[in-house]
Amino acid sequence: MTSGSGHFSYGVVKVSRDAINAVWMEVLLMANKTEEAVEKIALELLAAQPELELVDVEYVKERDWYLRVYIDKDGGIDIDDCQKLSEVLEEELDKNNVVAGSYILEVSSPGLDRVLRKDRDFVREHGKMVDVTLYKPIDGLKMITGKLTAYDKEKLTLDEEREIPVKQIAQVRLHIDF
Repeated sequence: MTSGSGHFSYGVVKVSRDAINAVWMEVLLMANKTEEAVEKIALELLAAQPELELVDVEYVKERDWYLRVYIDKDGGIDIDDCQKLSEVLEEELDKNNVVAGSYILEVSSPGLDRVLRKDRDFVREHGKMVDVTLYKPIDGLKMITGKLTAYDKEKLTLDEEREIPVKQIAQVRLHIDF
């Protein structure tokens, strides 16, 4: 139940929208710090296996907290690659108390239609076909597919000519032809 004052009423407890937003900001900051710490440890562990690449780390709240670590290598990874990293990573995370509270650790491939998030993702996938989902349509299109030909902090270029401002991009994924 809301009132026009921007407060939520639950019985006798009133919580302002600002307080709720502040809590969510704290949760996001904690998740980002956790991801950064896990990424650092995973990179150190993967230094002994140079054929493996750390693609991404995400720490997200669904029903439970999930810590997902995505790895890859030329020719693709297999279950043994995931299991080996999972075992040593879990040991290091527990030993160093990196993640507060309980969580589910998943180590896997990022998949064929992986999301591109970091600068290194765009460098690695340069020249490949991607699907770009926009926050709002550009020229009547909310999704644009094309060959990734350039990327910087300000814009992504498809097919050497179509420039899309990064701030208008909701998501970029590798394109899969069916």
